[in-house]
Amino acid sequence: MNACIRAVVRTAIFHKIDVVGITRGYDGMINDEFIPLTTKSVANIIQRGGTILKTARSKEFLTLQGRKKAKANLEKHRVDGVIAIGGDGTFKGALEFGKICSIPFVGCPGTIDNDLVGTDFTIGYDTAINTVVEAVDKIRDTAESHDRLFFIEVMGRDAGLIALRSGIGSGAEAILISEAKTHMDTLIKHLQEGRKDKTSKIVIVSEQEGTGSVMKIAEKVKKALPFYDIRVSVLGHVQRGGNPTCMDRVNSSRMGFSAVETLMKGKKNVMIGIVNNKIAYTPFKNAVKHINELNADQVRMMKILAL
Repeated sequence: MNACIRAVVRTAIFHKIDVVGITRGYDGMINDEFIPLTTKSVANIIQRGGTILKTARSKEFLTLQGRKKAKANLEKHRVDGVIAIGGDGTFKGALEFGKICSIPFVGCPGTIDNDLVGTDFTIGYDTAINTVVEAVDKIRDTAESHDRLFFIEVMGRDAGLIALRSGIGSGAEAILISEAKTHMDTLIKHLQEGRKDKTSKIVIVSEQEGTGSVMKIAEKVKKALPFYDIRVSVLGHVQRGGNPTCMDRVNSSRMGFSAVETLMKGKKNVMIGIVNNKIAYTPFKNAVKHINELNADQVRMMKILAL
């Protein structure tokens, strides 16, 4: 997100537009947390994870009174347009806000889950899957040394795209995601009939996988296959931080750059995305989470390569 913020600020300043940052999202908009941003403000941040502007969920923004406070503060600071980095909740909030405020909003997709319609990659996704692959590579070292079976839980509250790509990239023996249901009997049979000469086995589990939590899955496999030395690792929030990859930095910069020029053209209520390596515009009402929509070829490839 910092790369996106940097691109927004520097593009706007190039076009002689003043920029203010709103800390903690809609909550900061309500509480008048506005700060001026200059070229110097965004120096040396492109390599940093997270966001210098912070983020927060705002219950008050869900109320009409809260949105009226936000509107008053935007008018107080003479804001002509807002660029919001977030997911479908952020964009739905902008649409609702538009019922009482005419200030145009343009969005950039910020979520590690990569689950928004209108872009091939969201901000943070590439960094997250590379973090997972690096962690799995390290875990495989100890799995091979001790001839163990590891169940590794990754993030993906509403989508299994982190599990799918990182599982393929790390050579996992199985990938469990809610969009491609795997019954326990099928998993156990797959592990039982797998190559006997493998000294390590890795199973990637999306945190919302339909068969239950990663601990329960591991326990069921242990009962069915007691000869396996099974371990569980939950990667957790380590996936949400760290230095962004080059791809994330470039994509985020492209989105921030385009967001400014999109506002300048008079467009509003659209999310900036990248589709087939080209900038794409998706109305906020359509930039929703795409649940249960995975690339069928990748799912089939996942099963074949795990043999």
